[in-house]
Amino acid sequence: MDYIVRMIAKDAPIKAMAIQGREMVQRAREIHHTSPVATAALGRTLMAASMMGQQIKEKDGSVTIRINGGGPLGSILAVSDSDGNVRGYVQNGQIDVPLKGPAKLDVGWAVGTAGSLTVIKDLRMKEPYVGTIPLVSGEIAEDITAYFAESEQIPTACALGVLVEKDLSVAAAGGYLIQLLPGASDADIDKIEAGIAQVGQVTHHLSQGVSPEELLRMVLCSFDLETLESVPVSYRCYCSRERMRSALASMGKEELRALIAEQGRAEMTCQFCDAVHVFEKEELEALADSL
Repeated sequence: MDYIVRMIAKDAPIKAMAIQGREMVQRAREIHHTSPVATAALGRTLMAASMMGQQIKEKDGSVTIRINGGGPLGSILAVSDSDGNVRGYVQNGQIDVPLKGPAKLDVGWAVGTAGSLTVIKDLRMKEPYVGTIPLVSGEIAEDITAYFAESEQIPTACALGVLVEKDLSVAAAGGYLIQLLPGASDADIDKIEAGIAQVGQVTHHLSQGVSPEELLRMVLCSFDLETLESVPVSYRCYCSRERMRSALASMGKEELRALIAEQGRAEMTCQFCDAVHVFEKEELEALADSL
């Protein structure tokens, strides 16, 4: 089962969270039939969105991460609710690129760096919060770190990893988000940086079955950590026939009648879960009459 664990340091102003996300990334791969590099890029984005969504206190709030790096994968989108449940897609999910080393996926090149990362936080207020930064590396985790530093002024360390098997299935996926609170000292920063350097790439540890709790305790080994909560998360789409009907209604009566004349029916596919909803001519005519 996928889940997020939240922890704090009892002896320093530090909060941290880590995610086990293998099942959500595997589900995304199955829905979108992604190549290994697309699975890794989308998976990292989904897990980042899940952790950021879980930070929101508003019950019906959401976090959207949109990445447009100019690389062959095209745009990547991930949306999380306030419980950390996510959905998403990658524009060119079947594209594959050469490895950049032995069993090393070149996510940065596939995503590209000639573009931006945008975070939209819907806190159920009049206007959502929108922050956009230029991409740093296209590796996702470094870009999330840069987003927090530039847009929210929160010193952050982010690591994300997805391990894809030769049969294209997801063997492991996870990562962490560590943030400094006001009052953190240079000594605290040095200890965190030393822990990050010592642990290195998270993919190796994920492949060994290291849990999110263990991963945080390895990185923050110099601190006395307390677990606050552990919450389940999953890949979850909220599409429905009624939502699709509302989208058709939003076209307006004239456009809807033009659609009926041209096609006689409508097939609408959800970009997040690939569910297909078919509306026959009689139903579309009734909908147009009701507008």
